[in-house]
Amino acid sequence: MDFLTDPFTGEIGRNALAEVLLLALVCGPLGVWVVLLRHSYAAESIAHAALPGLVLAALIGAPLLLGAAAGIVVAALAITLAAREARVGSDTAVAVAVTTLFGAGVILALRPEVPARLSEILFGDPLSVTGTEIAVTGALALATLGALTRLHRPLVLASFDPGAAGGLGVRTGWAETALLVLLAGATLVAVQALGNLLVVALIVGPGAAALLITRRLNLSLVVAAAFAALAGMGGLYASFYLDLAAGASIALAAVAMPALAGALRLLRPRRLGPRPRRTEPHPSHP
Repeated sequence: MDFLTDPFTGEIGRNALAEVLLLALVCGPLGVWVVLLRHSYAAESIAHAALPGLVLAALIGAPLLLGAAAGIVVAALAITLAAREARVGSDTAVAVAVTTLFGAGVILALRPEVPARLSEILFGDPLSVTGTEIAVTGALALATLGALTRLHRPLVLASFDPGAAGGLGVRTGWAETALLVLLAGATLVAVQALGNLLVVALIVGPGAAALLITRRLNLSLVVAAAFAALAGMGGLYASFYLDLAAGASIALAAVAMPALAGALRLLRPRRLGPRPRRTEPHPSHP
């Protein structure tokens, strides 16, 4: 049992474990909806567009959480303004805005005044989280799960039958907008542990894996959280025993989840289909 418990005997390991398990509760189910509604590019864009705010926060010594929040707000405004041009289109607007902001963040990061926290900004460090940050993540987890419960029905209709939503009196547009807001909030908090470049892995990877292994939506939400927790714990074990960066190890484990799900799907015995019903002869027949 020492092999399983040694990475978490100290306060640093226990804090990291608590952080990744709380993030798994958020990122796993959220990733299922992101993949179903095809918002994976938006998930990556939100994370990358926050880079200028993160770098500026590091430059002035402000909390990275505030810098990420400012970066996400600026990105949302830039994307909204660019998308108003009908000849450009929303996808092009997102690409231009995100690329511009990410490039600005890289230029700022090359300044000699940037402290050594740059690697933490880009790749995260779950081993450095504090009790306060864990409390913030826990509050986010509760709020996000509550919001996803409230949005469950409109998100189901938006994913599988958006045409019938209007007839049922359900507006799916606001539900997708709310999902993007939740995605921004999850990115904002997860960036502390996984960094600007790796946070999207814990959102998309377990969600895609869950949809590969089960066709039941409610079950896929639970499976995605389990896959995200498995990726988080696996990354921490790899970091402890192989002396690897914790954030990168978690991200690598998360993107490996779809491959694991695909292997499990191949190993699962295939159903041969329902057996034909045996019909009894009518009493009047010989």
